[in-house]
Amino acid sequence: MVSSPEGTRAAPVTPGAGIPPQETTGTPARRLLGVPRQRHRTAPSGHGRREAAPDSATLAFVESPVQLLNVLEWAHAATAADGRGGPADTGRATAAPLALTVVVLSPHDPMTRGQLRRMAELARDEGHTVRWEEARGGPTAPMRTVGGLTPLLRRAHRVVIGDPFSRYVQLLLTLTKARDLVVVDDGTATMEFISQLARGERLVRWHRHGSGRGPRDLVFAPFSATARRRLTPAPEGGRRTVGLFSSMPVEAPPGVDVTTNEFAWTRARFGPPRVMGAADIVGTSLVETGVVDADRYLEAVGTLARRHGASRYFAHRRESTEKLRRLAGETGLEVVRPDLPLELIARRGPIGRLIVSFPSTVVHTLPLALLGTQVKVAVCDIDPQWLTANASPRAQGFLDGVTGTARDVQRLPFTQRMAAG
Repeated sequence: MVSSPEGTRAAPVTPGAGIPPQETTGTPARRLLGVPRQRHRTAPSGHGRREAAPDSATLAFVESPVQLLNVLEWAHAATAADGRGGPADTGRATAAPLALTVVVLSPHDPMTRGQLRRMAELARDEGHTVRWEEARGGPTAPMRTVGGLTPLLRRAHRVVIGDPFSRYVQLLLTLTKARDLVVVDDGTATMEFISQLARGERLVRWHRHGSGRGPRDLVFAPFSATARRRLTPAPEGGRRTVGLFSSMPVEAPPGVDVTTNEFAWTRARFGPPRVMGAADIVGTSLVETGVVDADRYLEAVGTLARRHGASRYFAHRRESTEKLRRLAGETGLEVVRPDLPLELIARRGPIGRLIVSFPSTVVHTLPLALLGTQVKVAVCDIDPQWLTANASPRAQGFLDGVTGTARDVQRLPFTQRMAAG
């Protein structure tokens, strides 16, 4: 059985179910069910909501809910840095906040699309313009999307991207003349991106197995190479700048301007949450990406649930319905399909006193989003025996690095004694 993000029981999840209707450009944002209005708004008596200052020169491209969340965090931080607002966590700005145009390059996955629509509503509620592109809606979609975005790309002075590994984004980067490029956090992928950029390597996702030199890779290679050059800092004195907005522990190469994502917007907008006595487990898509064996993963989840008294399992948006049904049946956990990124779900609550996760982005972001609460975050190591034969040779080292660099979390080595209960 699965439940809604609010924790009530519901029928087994069906792919695509519960996705909000297609938004209409220019219409006011709808209030999200279960999501409070911005806490610092007041009645319209001269001190009401401030209209956002238009910034048509800034264009952001996102393909996932977390990327869009981090664009909102970046805009919030940029507002404070430009002197537009007051202290980040008070929400008491003295001038209009930064507003930008966000382009959603919509994926196929129904759960991702659903979360993106929810995040698009929040972005509009903050005063940003959201342009939804069915970028993968058929064989002619890419050409139609690129053609429609070219005028915006030509006018943009600053481009913000969420996934430098995306072929779509790499293609769009070849069309812009923007002198300022900003990469906002895409979680653990950001760590790999910075490492590859520093070493001058091709941009290849960490979990991909093989050389990455298939027919499609060879056709796209010129665009990828151009994008990598655009994302490489210009020599000292150059007119092009590259920035990184991240909560991940990275060592950026010289010339990359790093700004720390402290999740100030999330803390100002939501919570603090009500904390429950039971623990929660956070799911991962390591099985779906072919890194971890499904049987070993389900066994580990069951062990963690018994050991820490967990009652709920927050599913990753890419986890398969079949696996989740099996997990619910074998572990007895209530499987929850979040309708927003977990940082927002946890911040608005209710949430468990302990959040147990496998190596993933949330072991770095949740301690920031939940700062000032009594919630603890723990991360469980991935046992090398769980890896599949098709896992990338880099997988174990990368996952160990994600766990080892996490701050303010409890580390749970998965030992044989633990497996025995």
